[in-house]
Amino acid sequence: MKAAVLLLLGLGLLEAQRSCFFHRVEEHCVCYNLSQESLSSIIQCLPASVVEFRGGELEKYIAFPVSELDPSAIDMLGSLIIRKIIFGDLLVPEILLARVLKFFSYTQVQELVFENCVFQGRGDWDEMAGKDLPVLSLRFHNVTSAPLTGRQRDLSRLSSWLRALEELAVTGSHVTSLPCAIGMMFGALRSLDVAQNSLGEQGLRGAFCEGAFPRLQVLSLRRNSLTSYHSVCEGVRPLRELQHLDLSQNKLTAEPFSSCQWPVSLRIFNLSDAGLDKVLTPLPPSLEVLDVSCNRLRAVDISLSSLKKLFLNQNVLQAVPSVSDYPVLDTLHLDNNSITELPWDEAKLLGRLRDVAAAGNPYSCSCSGAGGLQALASTGRLGQGWPQDYTCASPPPYRGRRVEDVPLSVLRCNPAAVIAPVCVGLVLLGMAGA
Repeated sequence: MKAAVLLLLGLGLLEAQRSCFFHRVEEHCVCYNLSQESLSSIIQCLPASVVEFRGGELEKYIAFPVSELDPSAIDMLGSLIIRKIIFGDLLVPEILLARVLKFFSYTQVQELVFENCVFQGRGDWDEMAGKDLPVLSLRFHNVTSAPLTGRQRDLSRLSSWLRALEELAVTGSHVTSLPCAIGMMFGALRSLDVAQNSLGEQGLRGAFCEGAFPRLQVLSLRRNSLTSYHSVCEGVRPLRELQHLDLSQNKLTAEPFSSCQWPVSLRIFNLSDAGLDKVLTPLPPSLEVLDVSCNRLRAVDISLSSLKKLFLNQNVLQAVPSVSDYPVLDTLHLDNNSITELPWDEAKLLGRLRDVAAAGNPYSCSCSGAGGLQALASTGRLGQGWPQDYTCASPPPYRGRRVEDVPLSVLRCNPAAVIAPVCVGLVLLGMAGA
């Protein structure tokens, strides 16, 4: 037990007035700026599955003695149930991190998270050469460190571990490039999140070179500095197993006559909030989910035979796209557009889908507008928002009323259904009288 406490101290607990707080039900323990005087409070974190260390500066512990563990201490570390450790609001000397990280090989920790941290200096990673760690997920958010460029030698000492890593996130950390040589080290990585950085076309070029990230399936480039749709396509084309790509919150434009082909494995594509006034092409040929919400689209003129889910909410569409262009579609979101009516014929087609959302549009509560929505609602396919978020914008007598409450008499909405039988009856009476 004493060895575990000393190890946790070596990982960076500092002076403060408060200590650790353990939530037994959630198996979550948070430690605030612990001091050597409050070491005993760390012990209560040992039954936790998630442990957080918040606050302080670790530079005073650079000279802290980190000795090899005896067999009993190694056995005890292996028996702990801690699976996730979070370090937050810390100044982290890299040399200290390099010295203590090797002890994680004796634990069952699978996820390491660093939030709002500053990594200081350069560590000596020689002791990590050939070392395997159980950590499969590594996340950094709002961190500052030495640039990735020129760090190949340091990371090569970690190659045994990096080759097994499955999830990596470096978000909000001013990343401007991803060196190709570093990508070569992540042989098993399935998910890469580099959202909220400063990646542009220049920084992306060559990042996903041949052989880099060979098993990558999920890639988030959300909220970077990307502008060229064609350049992004060219950049990610070597990722042969890519299934999910997030380009949201970039300001993308299309080049005329672009012939770039996206990876054929790509199934989920997020282009939301990308400043689009039209859907960019070409699109991945086997796409199943397309999110182009929060743009400036006035119309959608695409046809994708494999598309299952289409998100068009928060645009300026004036009409519902034809569902017949998407034969296997099961989800369509049209909330907060400029759609004034839902024709009866289109409502019948939409009734075949599993999930339709069309709240927050300025509906004209004519027979066609209100009738189509009421008919669709009766199928149970309208999602969240019905009936409270479906209101009439016109005509004046119904403005502000719920579409659900608009009366639709047969005589007003389909007079032919009444007049035709009456006419036939009159003809028959006339013939009988004759």
